[in-house]
Formats: sequence, C-alpha cells, structure tokens
Amino acid sequence: MSLFHHISFKQIDPLGGGLREEIVAEQQEPEAIRLEELDESALSTYWQGVEEDIQKDPTWFWFDREE
Repeated sequence: MSLFHHISFKQIDPLGGGLREEIVAEQQEPEAIRLEELDESALSTYWQGVEEDIQKDPTWFWFDREE
C-alpha cells in the first residue's frame, strides 16, 4: 500500500492570501492605469500633428531615407 494513494491536495486560489484585496485597492488609487476604449481617428490626428511638428525641427532627418 502506497502513501500517495491517500494524499489529496486542495485547489489553490491564485488570488488568495490577500492578493485579491491588493488588486482592488490599487484599482481604486487615483493614479491607477485604466484601459478604456480609444477614439482611433482622434489618436491618428494627434500623432499626425506630432509628426508634422517634429519635421519643422531644423535638425530633423528621416532615419529610413538616404539623402
């Protein structure tokens, strides 16, 4: 008779031991990162403006183009 036939293990809760509470507390902090739906056209417009502004810099050059 083997000892291992009589041993059983309990399921481990990965959020147990206070981790769940820590996550909830961090989500309530004002500086917490929140993933939200984004307006792709507004983001594209913003970065297009950034790119146009950068190109006005006299030291700007294209890294991928030979001149």
